[in-house]
Amino acid sequence: MKYLSLSALIAAGALASSVSMANAADLGGNCCADLEERIAELEVTTARKGNRKVSLTVSGWVAEQVIAWDDGVETNVYQTGVGGTLDSNFRFTGSAKISPDLSAGFVLHIEASSAANLAVNQRQDDPAGAGLSILQSFWFLKSESLGRISVGQQSSAYDNVAVLPDGSGSLIQANYIMYDVNNFTIRRNGQRVENAAGTNVVNWGSLATCGSAGGTTGLAADCDGVPNNNVRYDTPTFMGFSASASWGEDDVWGVAGRYAGEFSGFKLAAAVGYYENSDDNLDAVVVARGGKNSAAFQAGAYIQHIPTGLFVYGAYGQDLNDVTGGTFAGQQQIDGDNYYVKAGIRQKFTPYGATVLFGEYGQNSDKLSNALWLAGVNSSNLEQYGVGLVQEIDAAAMSLFVVYRHYEGDVSCRGTAVQCGGQGLAVGSNSFDEHQLVKMGAIINF
Repeated sequence: MKYLSLSALIAAGALASSVSMANAADLGGNCCADLEERIAELEVTTARKGNRKVSLTVSGWVAEQVIAWDDGVETNVYQTGVGGTLDSNFRFTGSAKISPDLSAGFVLHIEASSAANLAVNQRQDDPAGAGLSILQSFWFLKSESLGRISVGQQSSAYDNVAVLPDGSGSLIQANYIMYDVNNFTIRRNGQRVENAAGTNVVNWGSLATCGSAGGTTGLAADCDGVPNNNVRYDTPTFMGFSASASWGEDDVWGVAGRYAGEFSGFKLAAAVGYYENSDDNLDAVVVARGGKNSAAFQAGAYIQHIPTGLFVYGAYGQDLNDVTGGTFAGQQQIDGDNYYVKAGIRQKFTPYGATVLFGEYGQNSDKLSNALWLAGVNSSNLEQYGVGLVQEIDAAAMSLFVVYRHYEGDVSCRGTAVQCGGQGLAVGSNSFDEHQLVKMGAIINF
């Protein structure tokens, strides 16, 4: 009886109280067997922390924010999530011991998006796609001495490699990925950058894309940044070092190395990753051009002086595109790169929890979208900078934040007036109007 859940015992007590006095007085040999059978049936309908063999843990967070933005002509205020794959979510994690060294388990990770800020823009404050979606679903075998192998929909070895070393407590609120402005249309001289039909709209994500991942989304250096179907291996951690490798279908593979540790009053974390993508299905633009075999590289590092809380975080990425064609015969798609720096202080100024104050600066060079490349754009530049504050509330596992961000950029188009005009651009240099925003919100972990 010691294995029965509390809810089942309560239900069993209610059941027993309804039994007639005559049956209660019957102490025949079947009474206990019948009771245990009914309790077993009731247990099936109750939520439990796993079963007798597999544990179950439920975790996740709820994250929402309000964004006030200004594109130089229009201003507005939206309520959105905090970013694709970072929105509100819940995760079921289970594990069971097979032997002292070996365990098996699973992860089922569900995202609950209210309004994806990768998709909002001047004309759409509630884009399609809100609701529940499967972010990760995989099983694993883990050996304490040999490492872990996992199979299913999950983050690849390359996913978020340069982002995750950031230990400042402001990783979600401020990083180099174009979450907050990705789909906002760029303006030039007060006009939306689009063709006469109002299509082929150029947005801020067009200047921070990964050609190796399809050239359509502002992922900057995190080119394999969405969980996919793959097989992944993670080594055990040895003296702070670990490594990962993954392979996905048709064919996408990546490797990564990581380090985390403390020494002489400093906290240090670093990671580096490389991936290749030859999956034409991710990039319809180049299917008719003989396929692709593009690659990407990224690295990130974080250092914090523990006594003072002063920290610096930096990341660098490079997109290596092995695709020819474009507007000009034999034109090679441009290799782009980007870097991002964030510095500040993490210190417990109040009894509520740590306060994080930071400033940030990032730049994307020649990280242009396929659409711009096909129109004859041969260079692009995007700069972002901002400041922010995060206040942690330890008693509620909560973080409050407010962040200001500024964006500006330009491109050069060497195509004809018709080719460049197909994207709403002029031949030659095009400088874009500035875009600014202030976002504030909270994240609560559970």
